[in-house]
Amino acid sequence: MNPDSQNVTDYTNNNTIFMVLSFKDNLGLSDVFSKLCKLIINLNNSANVRFPVSRASCVMGIGHDAWLKLKLPVPLPKELVDFAPIVGEKHTAVATKGDLHFHIRADNTSICYDMAEAISDVLDPIAISTEEIHGFRYWDSRSILGFVDGTENPHGQDRALFSMVGDDDAAYKGGSYLFTQKYIHNLSAWKGLSTEDQEKVIGRYKANDIEMPDDVKPSNSHIALANVGDDFKIVRDNMPFGNMSTNEMGTYFIAYASTFTTVQKMLNNMFIGSPEGNYDRILDFSTAKTGTLFFVPTFNMINDFGG
Repeated sequence: MNPDSQNVTDYTNNNTIFMVLSFKDNLGLSDVFSKLCKLIINLNNSANVRFPVSRASCVMGIGHDAWLKLKLPVPLPKELVDFAPIVGEKHTAVATKGDLHFHIRADNTSICYDMAEAISDVLDPIAISTEEIHGFRYWDSRSILGFVDGTENPHGQDRALFSMVGDDDAAYKGGSYLFTQKYIHNLSAWKGLSTEDQEKVIGRYKANDIEMPDDVKPSNSHIALANVGDDFKIVRDNMPFGNMSTNEMGTYFIAYASTFTTVQKMLNNMFIGSPEGNYDRILDFSTAKTGTLFFVPTFNMINDFGG
């Protein structure tokens, strides 16, 4: 594990705020971004001192276009691109814009709020919020669909192996690719399925979270298509969210990966299908509303960016 890396290997906490911001224009970016970099380091250091058992942290990701606008080092991280939509016969992994992404988590909502407020205050002159999701731990790490989420996550040292860039891109070693999607669930349709049919969509048994045997698990189940092999894993930190007044119930999918290629394989399997047309059945009940790729620099890089 790279001790200089941001907190991408941390385990899911009880409360999360996800924020995506886009720059208003190119005026004044450098000065404000310098302040922001210093703030991110300050927030994480302060959290470690003030709330040592809360597992509080703030992870900052930077999009492809923002990297160029901010005139950050070139060449860019090898796989940092402007994400393009993945279009299947029935469903599409949409691409949406985002310059900066913040993943704020703690066991106490107040810590998350204060971090989000401090970041927003600094960025107000140059950026607007395009997405803000308040996630929460739902029972024993289940999604709103009722199934445990993240069971296939790597553990121990494997979390760093699969979430951090290695020697193949030495200039960015210890950094991470960050891909996010906001999914909205059609709960009325989902609840219309029997538990047995829901299990066939996911590929796991609902109550005990045990994966179905290969000869029982459907080829278009989520588990069958999202798992692209033991050598290609990601660190998920998905969180459920819900708004009763707008009837928006969903999952914020967030993946830290050593290469974006791994995430791309998963998305292709899900939306195009394997074989083509055999798409992930969960997409009949969960619609991707966003899709953006970011790069998470190490703290040393952030310190350099801050001047």
